[in-house]
Amino acid sequence: MEIAAEDSADDAQADEGPLRTCVVTRIQRPIEDLIRFVAGPDGSIVPNLACRLPGRGVWISLQKSVVETAVRTRAFNRSLKREVKADPELPALIDRLLAARALAALSLTNKAGQVLTGFSKIDTSINEGSVWVLLHGQGAGDDGVEKLDRRFKAMNRDIGRPPHIVTTFTIEQMSLALGRSNVVHAALKMGGAAEQFLVQAERLEKYRTETPKGE
Repeated sequence: MEIAAEDSADDAQADEGPLRTCVVTRIQRPIEDLIRFVAGPDGSIVPNLACRLPGRGVWISLQKSVVETAVRTRAFNRSLKREVKADPELPALIDRLLAARALAALSLTNKAGQVLTGFSKIDTSINEGSVWVLLHGQGAGDDGVEKLDRRFKAMNRDIGRPPHIVTTFTIEQMSLALGRSNVVHAALKMGGAAEQFLVQAERLEKYRTETPKGE
């Protein structure tokens, strides 16, 4: 979709700084904790997750409940100072887009050779200290999850590294992204592709988190 030209040079300059103000909460945050929106040529609000589309940006906190408030209170209209259309399904669309970006990053991580599957292989790799991110598909057995988590947390504690554990995706989503059947658990080795997956997975998790009190 083509996007209208920038509304003003001032907005283009503002988009170069490290912090943005959420138009709903009025709290300044780093851009990784926000979602950028622009108005399309038909006046509809378009989520700009990669922050590459031209046009005057509207920044909203990376939380579904805040986006819902923005749609309900017509915050886009106030920020852009003109009539625009925000679809009531916009919060759900963003959820799907964020999930798709994370799963695409997981697929690229697999192509980069940084993914392990299979309980025994993952267990061995944890003991070797080579697992950087641990994934469990929703619906995985509690016993297996607890065993891997316990060892993973202990190993990371010993080497002074935070234990990254992702439980956001279903077994079906993980299997499709990795091109394998019935992926219940997966482990990622450290690397650029794995780092990008973790960034996208954490953004999705933040989006689904309830707004903290006081915002």
